[in-house]
Amino acid sequence: MVHMKKQPRKTRRQLQAEKLSEAKKLTNKANSLEAPLPNLFQKFTSKDEINFDISCSRAKDLPTETCSWIMDLMERNMKKSYESSSWGWNADKKRQELFDSTAWQLVASTNSVYVGFSHFRFDVDDDREVLYCYELQLESCARRKGLGRFMMQALESMALQNKMQKVVLTVFKSNTSAVAFFHSLGYKLDITSPNDEHYVILSKLCRD
Repeated sequence: MVHMKKQPRKTRRQLQAEKLSEAKKLTNKANSLEAPLPNLFQKFTSKDEINFDISCSRAKDLPTETCSWIMDLMERNMKKSYESSSWGWNADKKRQELFDSTAWQLVASTNSVYVGFSHFRFDVDDDREVLYCYELQLESCARRKGLGRFMMQALESMALQNKMQKVVLTVFKSNTSAVAFFHSLGYKLDITSPNDEHYVILSKLCRD
């Protein structure tokens, strides 16, 4: 009888290294895509029959006018919240974040007028492959029409198609309506969320 040599068990460090390597491989593959947004999520019609067009582009490839509008909406919607937090508001830093080479922008428009955007990235967070939603911002005229929910569903679809483990996002505790909105979509407190900060990190699993 031939006895097979028992393979040595992998150490915890080896298993973590393999896990991280796989996470980087998956995020690199997702970031190499030219058009990650499924056709199903390129059009949305609200209950009051407003038609929206949704596009997805690398932030660095967006036209100047689109970038200017994104920055303007970001400042109008969030500057006060940042100023009242320990982070403070730094326009240059925020601009660099929004249009970083690794950033993607989901942009919604109606009748060729921009009305909403989501800044997201395929990234490795806590050694896991994730789609990280940095921003979801809408013009006031586009709120309460289901557009924000639809855009989050688009992000979740891209995360699932690209084998990300979860969608992760950060939200100010003071923005109670946003916290309630994400909770209504099934987002829960992430294991990485700090206990004593002015924000929480929420996440939703795409796969185990």
